[in-house]
Amino acid sequence: MDKNWKNSIDDLNARREKVLEAGGADRIARQHRAGKLTARERLEALFDDGSFVELNDMLTSRATDFGMDKKKRPGDGVVTGYGMIHGRTAFAASQDFTVGGGSLGEAQAMKICAVMDKALEMKAPFISINDSGGARIEEGIDGLSGYADIFYRNTIASGVIPQISVILGPCAGGACYSPAITDFIFMTEKNSQMYITGPAVVKSVTGEVISSADLGGAYVHSDISGVAHFIYPDDLSCLNGVRELLGYLPQNNAQNPMHVEGRERDDSVRLSDVVPVDSRKPYDVRKVIDTFADEGSFFEVQAGFARNLVVGFARLEGETIGIVANQSQYMAGALEINASDKGARFIRFCDCFNIPILTLVDVPAFLPGSQQEHGGIIRHGAKLLFAYSEATVPKVGLIMRKAYGGAYIAMNSKGTGADIVYAWPIAEIAVMGAAGAVSIIGKKAIEAAEDPSAKKEELLDAYNRKFMNPYIAAEHGYVDEVIQPGETRRKIAGAFRMLRTKQRSLPAKKHGNIPL
Repeated sequence: MDKNWKNSIDDLNARREKVLEAGGADRIARQHRAGKLTARERLEALFDDGSFVELNDMLTSRATDFGMDKKKRPGDGVVTGYGMIHGRTAFAASQDFTVGGGSLGEAQAMKICAVMDKALEMKAPFISINDSGGARIEEGIDGLSGYADIFYRNTIASGVIPQISVILGPCAGGACYSPAITDFIFMTEKNSQMYITGPAVVKSVTGEVISSADLGGAYVHSDISGVAHFIYPDDLSCLNGVRELLGYLPQNNAQNPMHVEGRERDDSVRLSDVVPVDSRKPYDVRKVIDTFADEGSFFEVQAGFARNLVVGFARLEGETIGIVANQSQYMAGALEINASDKGARFIRFCDCFNIPILTLVDVPAFLPGSQQEHGGIIRHGAKLLFAYSEATVPKVGLIMRKAYGGAYIAMNSKGTGADIVYAWPIAEIAVMGAAGAVSIIGKKAIEAAEDPSAKKEELLDAYNRKFMNPYIAAEHGYVDEVIQPGETRRKIAGAFRMLRTKQRSLPAKKHGNIPL
C-alpha cells in the first residue's frame, strides 16, 4: 500500500477510535454500574441487528470558553443515525451521558436537527433517546437556541411522522419540552427523571427536602401527571417496548400500519361470562378486549394514568386498530378531566396516522362535583367531543352496558361521527339511570301516592322497560344493530373491513381550535 494511503487510513482509524471512546472507559463503566446502557448500546438494541448507520460521528463543538477546548469530544455527546426496525427505516438520536453529562450545546443541537430533518424528508419515524443534564452552561445562548431549533422541528413533524421519546436518565429544564411535543414518552423505573426545576431549586424555594424520583420520576409521570405513556424496568426492556409500539404504527401519515398475521380467538372465554348483566357490578374491560382482539395483541397506552379510561392498540384480523374503552373498575367508568385529555390525545394520534378507532362504551356520566367543575371539566370534556368529531378515520362503537347523558354523546356517538354503532341487548341508553330519572319526573306522583314506595317501584319498572334498553336507540337510528356478545368479533371486524375505503374530508381550513 502507498505510504500516503496508509497514513491516511491510520489517521482515519485513530479518529474512529476516538469517537468510540466516548467519555472514556471510566465513565462508560460508571454508566454500566448505574444500570444504564451506553448511547451506542441503546441504538444497537433499538435497531434490527447490524442495521444502524451513524451520521456526523466526528462533528465537534467549536466552543472554547471555560476550558471547553480541553473537554471537546468528537460527536459532542450524542450519537445520531438511521437503521431498520422491523425491516422499515427509522431515524434516532441517542444522547451520551459519558460526554459532558450529555449536555446540549451548539454542535449537539446541529446533529439532532440534521437527523430530524432527514427523518421528515424520508417520512420515517424519529426516536429521541434522552440522557442529559440539560443545556451546556459553558455555551450559553447557543445551547438554549439549540433547544428552540429542536422544538420547532418536533412541531413541524407532528402528525406527519411518529415521534417517540425515550427517557433513560435525566431530562431536565427546557429539555423536557421536546419529549412533551412528541407522540409517546417511554421511561424506566429507576433511572428516568423529568422535571423543569430540579430538587435543589425546589428546596431553595419551599424548604422541603425532595428527591429526583419524587419530583419527576417514572411513576410520578405515569400515574399522576400523565406525561409518560410507558414504563419499563430497564433500558433493554424499554427499547424493546419502543420496537413493539412501532410494529403497530405506519411510517408516516400517508401510509397505513403494516399487516401482521394474528391468530383467531378461541371461544373458550365468553363475553357473557366477563361482563355482569347488573350494571352496578364492575369488570375489567381489558378482559373484554382480549376476547375479540387477535390473541395477545392488545398494547395498552398510559396504563397508570386516568385508569377509568383504557386506551391502546390492538390487532383485528392482522390490522391495527386503536381502542378507547370505559373501565368500570375505576370511578365506575365515569369520564373526568384526566380521562378526557387521555382519550382526546389518543384519538387525535390515531386520526393522524390512519388508525381506525373502536370505542367500547359503559359510561354513567361525566364525574360530578366542585373539584371537577373548578378544574375545568367543561373545557376538558369538550376535548373528547372535539377529537371524535374531527377524526375522519373509520370509527366503530359498541355500547356494552351504560350509555348515559352527555358522556354517551362524548363516547363516539352517531351524532359525533361514528360510522357504525353496535349495542349488546343489556345496553342501557338514556339521559340518566332509572333511579335519578324517576326521582325527577315522578316526584309529584310519588309524593301524592297513598303508598309512595309502591308508586316509586311502579315508575321505576315502567322507566326500565321503556328506556333502559338499546331498542329505542335502534328504532331511531342511533344504533345500527343490537348484537349478541358472541357475535362481537365478527361484527366489529366486518365493519372495519367495510370501512377500509372510507373517504371523508373536513372543510378547508388552517386547523381547528380545540379547547386546550
